[in-house]
Amino acid sequence: MNSLKKEAISVLQGNWKDYFSIPCANLYPFQWFWDSGWIAIGLAHFDMQKAEQEIQTLLNAQWNNGFIPHIVFHTDSDSYFPGPDFHRADIHPNASPEYRSTGMTQPPVTGLVLQELYRISKNKKASLDFIHSVIDKVFRNHQYFYQHRDPHQEGLVYIYHNWESGTDNSPMWDDIWATMNPPKYEFERRDTTHVDATQRPSNREYDHYLHIIEIAKKHQYNDAKIAAHSPFLVQDPLFNAMLIKSNQSLIELYEIIGNNQDKIVQLQTWQHKAKTACNSKLFDKELGAYIHYDLRNNRPLRYLSSSSFAPLYANIPDANRATAMVQVLLERFGGEDQYLCASFDPTHEKFNAKKYWRGPVWINLNWILYKGLSQYGFDQIAERLRQDTIELIRKNGFYEYFDSRKTAHQQGNAGYGGNHFSWSAALLLDLLEYE
Repeated sequence: MNSLKKEAISVLQGNWKDYFSIPCANLYPFQWFWDSGWIAIGLAHFDMQKAEQEIQTLLNAQWNNGFIPHIVFHTDSDSYFPGPDFHRADIHPNASPEYRSTGMTQPPVTGLVLQELYRISKNKKASLDFIHSVIDKVFRNHQYFYQHRDPHQEGLVYIYHNWESGTDNSPMWDDIWATMNPPKYEFERRDTTHVDATQRPSNREYDHYLHIIEIAKKHQYNDAKIAAHSPFLVQDPLFNAMLIKSNQSLIELYEIIGNNQDKIVQLQTWQHKAKTACNSKLFDKELGAYIHYDLRNNRPLRYLSSSSFAPLYANIPDANRATAMVQVLLERFGGEDQYLCASFDPTHEKFNAKKYWRGPVWINLNWILYKGLSQYGFDQIAERLRQDTIELIRKNGFYEYFDSRKTAHQQGNAGYGGNHFSWSAALLLDLLEYE
């Protein structure tokens, strides 16, 4: 186990770039929002200064309205498309004048990450001083979501692009692509020069992705206009669960810091409304888990994915519902030939064990589910999930994602995407602490 820890630390050190981390070389050469959060958790186990710098650098790129972009382009690189010249986030009046970025975001994990840093810290006072210095920025990010991404004041925020979900090419979105007919764009893919094309989204999928960005650019990334005009407008259980979990983390951290009752009350108000809406609108009783809702076309997207179980981590379901969810998780995702937890329902015809978010196991979702299952006392399945995660990395290395089929790992390497991947290393370090 010590050798695995050393390898994980080596991956993180190799991907550190002076004041931020990249997910992995070539494929992802910039700073990503939720990647940075997961990476900081791993760094905290051996270098708290770098963990704090990771978060500080991300928050330095926050816009004046509280928005945090999903990519911050700190450096120039031609190994990634689309880059800053395509995104043109600078056309938004509140965009950071100092940092080039995208005009979309990612699941807001920063609040829960600050609490994880405090948990891991061996110098609580020093860590609390750091948290005190940045926590209001994270609060402003949450304020942005509830003020600008909840047009019907439901307590659920929307995403306007599949990249904002973090689960980029999930089969979830196929129903939305079927409502669209974007033009065919002329562009040069960079990802497929680093990774086998069979493991990545198709060119036609990229047409949809780029088209949504073009619509957002047409409206200068104005949230109200995006809500009115974007063909992609979704309430995502993973995204909202991360926001709800981070709300709770901010509440608990503000209570430790003291003298922030006004912010605590506001967070509690958001919390109550958000949890209620998540349970009433996103829980599918027939499927037995949480699903996505297509706000543009006013319909539920009735598919099961690893995102369907993320609300466990945010303590959204009650105990009875959580028990029923675990049963669904085991029945659909926990077969004898399956490592937990596939990113999409392995029993569904759309499942693809190699293709990005259409089936493979991702370490960050496993970490989320491990934490969620443990909180509800499902210790046996939580431990199975933890051991599966460790075994996948031990067998294959620190890949971006992994085949969920155990038989695939008997035939050689079944780790896919980028190698020496930061969040796989970072979250493995954390999971190893629960021996």
